[in-house]
Amino acid sequence: MSQNILNNKELEEVLLAEMETTTSSKSEIIVFNDDYNTFDWVIQCFMEIFNHTLDQSEQLSLLIHYKGKASVKSGSFESLKPMKDALVERGLSAVIETYKDA
Repeated sequence: MSQNILNNKELEEVLLAEMETTTSSKSEIIVFNDDYNTFDWVIQCFMEIFNHTLDQSEQLSLLIHYKGKASVKSGSFESLKPMKDALVERGLSAVIETYKDA
């Protein structure tokens, strides 16, 4: 067997890197409402992970509660991934959505 065979995670990282260099895109972290996390916990997570103010964090948590989901941060996929992972590790439902610029 060849030493050049990549595992699935490595292949995914290579493909994402290639995709980002060939297309212009915008990414956002989307957080979904759930019945488990309290407002206080979500607000604390936003303040610690995103450095949002208390007011920003409260407003986002209310948007998520009443609309079912909200975009809480935008930027490059690479910059958002550790933040999304931190939210998920704390029990929040979050994904990164990437949109190709027109």
